[in-house]
Amino acid sequence: MHNLKIEIFLKTIFLISFISIISAYFIEYILGHQPCNLCLIERIPYGLALILIIFNYFFNKIEYFVILSLILIFLFSFIISFYHLGIEQGFFEESAICGLKDTSEIISKEELLKQLQVKTISCKDVTFKIFGFSLTTINIIISLLILFFLTKIFINYEELKY
Repeated sequence: MHNLKIEIFLKTIFLISFISIISAYFIEYILGHQPCNLCLIERIPYGLALILIIFNYFFNKIEYFVILSLILIFLFSFIISFYHLGIEQGFFEESAICGLKDTSEIISKEELLKQLQVKTISCKDVTFKIFGFSLTTINIIISLLILFFLTKIFINYEELKY
């Protein structure tokens, strides 16, 4: 029998992940705020969460694995977001990942020079805030809350299962 508490929580994570992805694309493409490379990486856990939760509904026997995987995914989300916040606040230096561009299309030195002239978005520049908080700060809060509840569910899984 499927536990209602776990099912509701997974649906909540699905909804949060879906809203987060849609909001990120809205801010980027409709409002015109370009994300840095770390901002793009911070979207990955939400996409993975959507995929895992969809798989969970097709294969009900993997719920325990999905919960453990989501814990690892949102731990990664928290670590990347914390690192990004540290760069925004000047605690950490920008790493090479902040300046990387898509190099798969560079074939000649002319194309390389063209790429070098394009301004990249710095990881320390906050281009969009909600209630005075950067999206990275909001991502840290969301990741921590999801991590907290997922860990509680994981620890008490056998009790909650029935």
